[in-house]
Amino acid sequence: MELDDVAALIRRPVLRTFDLDRTVSDEVVRRLLEAARWTGSARNRQPWRFVTVRDRSTLRRLSGLGAYAQFVADAPVVLVLSSVHNEYADSEFDVGRITQSIVIAAAALGLGSCPATLFPEENVDAARSIVDLPADWRPRHLLALGYPAIIQMTASGVPAVPRGRRELVDLVLEDSPGL
Repeated sequence: MELDDVAALIRRPVLRTFDLDRTVSDEVVRRLLEAARWTGSARNRQPWRFVTVRDRSTLRRLSGLGAYAQFVADAPVVLVLSSVHNEYADSEFDVGRITQSIVIAAAALGLGSCPATLFPEENVDAARSIVDLPADWRPRHLLALGYPAIIQMTASGVPAVPRGRRELVDLVLEDSPGL
């Protein structure tokens, strides 16, 4: 695979509107998680666990636990991403790493995705109870997965959600040689 191929997968926009006529099979979810489980983690602790949710009632309940999580209610499948509650500051970073692995693997299979963060802490506790996780697991993030629906456009014919990225020069805060 060429670097441009990987970059194309990373550049895929988040997807909050899914084609509800196309299901995401258990086999596709298994393939995503099988690929993602090879993601590195600090000291190889692998501080993550997943719960797959398809039940519409459960998705509606989860969608109310984050300020920007409403789209979760209409996703074909959602992964509840949990990290072990421990003293290691890098656990949440590791959950971010595996989330990005799932996002890239999903893009390679033609799926779109969008993460949602659950907050405040009471909402994390509520999500833990909803999906029946042990007390030492913290489900702070959800990842909606599905096949893309038709992109919503504004009356002027442009996408409803702005696209594009900041220039590299705007992101590098120090004078880095060669950039």
